Amino acid sequence: MFRSGAFVADHVSPTTDAQRQPNGVDLTVDVVFEQLEPGRIGRDGKEIGERIARPLEELEQKDPDTYYLPKGAYVVRYGERIAIPEGHVGFVYPRSSLMRNSCMLNTAVWDAGYEGRGEGLLQVHHDIELERGARIAQLVFAKADHEDIYDGSYQGENLE
Repeated sequence: MFRSGAFVADHVSPTTDAQRQPNGVDLTVDVVFEQLEPGRIGRDGKEIGERIARPLEELEQKDPDTYYLPKGAYVVRYGERIAIPEGHVGFVYPRSSLMRNSCMLNTAVWDAGYEGRGEGLLQVHHDIELERGARIAQLVFAKADHEDIYDGSYQGENLE
């Protein structure tokens, strides 16, 4: 069973009323990264390839806090701190406005006990402008049985 947006909002900060949805909470764009070097995923560990933050653009007559993203793949860090409560699993889905603009957001399962500011893979199939703070995804929680809670290498990520 999926939980209510009000329940999810209790585990996400900061949030606004506009981010609270009936069945989840919208996540916003904080930083967009471009990967420069290859990464590696092996049997005994992983290495994230070097990446840099894309610059914010000053587009004519528009908000200066805007990313202009040409066709390509990017990593988006969300602006919200997320804490997946025990007895739950989190899923992040793209907002339909991304798909309607020829973009797709890919994410992974978020295990019970995870805390941090997560990331997603943004595939841009046609150039787009994304304003920093724009809502691009929705986080939902489902009740789940589990034997343990998350204690992996991404615990506490991006909480500096």
